[in-house]
Amino acid sequence: MEAELQALASRLGALLGSDQVITDPVRLRTYDCDGLTNHRATPGVVVLPDSAEQVAAIVRACADAGVPYVARGSGTGLSGGALPRADGVLIVTSRMRRILEIDVANQRAVVEPGVINLDVTRAARPHGYYFAPDPSSQQICSVGGNVAENSGGAHCLKYGFTAHHVLACEVVTPDGELVELSAGDPGYDLLGVFVGAEGTLGVTTKITVRLTRVPETVQTLLAAFASIEAGGTAVSAIIGAGVVPAAIEMMDALSIEAAEAAVRCGYPPGAGAVLIVELDGPEAEVAAQFAEVERLCRDAGAFEIRIAADDAERALIWTGRKSAFAAVGRISPAYLVQDGVIPRTALPQVLARIDALSAESGVRVANVFHAGDGNLHPLVLFDDAEPGAAERAEDVSGAILDLCIEHGGSITGEHGVGVDKARYMPRMFSEADLDTMQMVRCGFDPAGLCNPGKVFPTPRLCGEVPGVRKGPHPFAGKADIF
Repeated sequence: MEAELQALASRLGALLGSDQVITDPVRLRTYDCDGLTNHRATPGVVVLPDSAEQVAAIVRACADAGVPYVARGSGTGLSGGALPRADGVLIVTSRMRRILEIDVANQRAVVEPGVINLDVTRAARPHGYYFAPDPSSQQICSVGGNVAENSGGAHCLKYGFTAHHVLACEVVTPDGELVELSAGDPGYDLLGVFVGAEGTLGVTTKITVRLTRVPETVQTLLAAFASIEAGGTAVSAIIGAGVVPAAIEMMDALSIEAAEAAVRCGYPPGAGAVLIVELDGPEAEVAAQFAEVERLCRDAGAFEIRIAADDAERALIWTGRKSAFAAVGRISPAYLVQDGVIPRTALPQVLARIDALSAESGVRVANVFHAGDGNLHPLVLFDDAEPGAAERAEDVSGAILDLCIEHGGSITGEHGVGVDKARYMPRMFSEADLDTMQMVRCGFDPAGLCNPGKVFPTPRLCGEVPGVRKGPHPFAGKADIF
């Protein structure tokens, strides 16, 4: 360890206690990646704060020493957003797991960043409420991580992303100050800027979230189709009919195969695709819409439809979908999880092109996606022991993102940019766009110590933007804009 980092580790030990500071090389390797394992870096120091005041003290110490730092929750991210720095400090919030308040009267909860997503619902459910954002990893992902990535989930079609459910955040700024950002603040929407900034603008220490009332009824069906195109037809028909389900999820044959191998979900044999449709709300409304959805699925060619009779059957239907990412490990030694967005109307063309890319390259692709809002999660499979296989998989993965952009979509829907997709940002944004984003970042973190190396494709320094451009800089003559 460098002398500077050793001195900082000693200072942090004095501030927090030696049991909350990790410097042992073997233990440090536990934190060398998040859920995206193809990017790894062993952190220089790991700290385990248990209060907002300790987080602020850690950040101040890092700022004083000029040492970079990264915040990490449960480490389930899929873009390398919590990838540590070998020359820096990793601030792990897993000990900050207190639910501070369930405020039923105001339909909100106040939690620390390490609180597990599903635990918010477990605490609110006895009062008739729940926390709507539901990533597939909701049993282990943290609310702080959800805020950083603006996580979505299967039910974001109706209920929106994390940003729609965050009312306030207590934040440690990059100079170590504790501040409150609220949806009710006058002036610029700083809370809106912070949520989804991937931990590059500060460290969350307390979050106030909106709670949603448990619906009167929930109905779930599983429809099996001979092809993914037929399933896509059903999706378009359902949305076109004016029905807004809580969720519409689709899996293709390869992802079904993986789920069956992993969790024995019992989906209909021979299905080229399955569609999971869930409706919730007032009982009379759901009953009418559910009959319409069932009819539209049959009209689109569904050869089998299963309707959950109770919560246990509903959970069984969802088990296959929720396990899909991890399940792919049963049918492939390695895989890349992609995350792109397209207009819903472009689903047939894009899925056909993904099939063609797979056939041309010999790289298998399993498709799992939030069909209702066009958020694709192609799983690109390869054997990492085979020379050149990883590179071919990366090429296919990048080509899928190009398809998303070509059809008016985005390179990420909910997993974030992190380190994994930073190189794709110039394909979607101009130099002026990226400069503007960086100016916002510099307004929060002029020293560039807060989760550096994420989101942007090159080291874009505050006050110095690399590259050649024509015409004046968009902020020429406005150096004091922040």
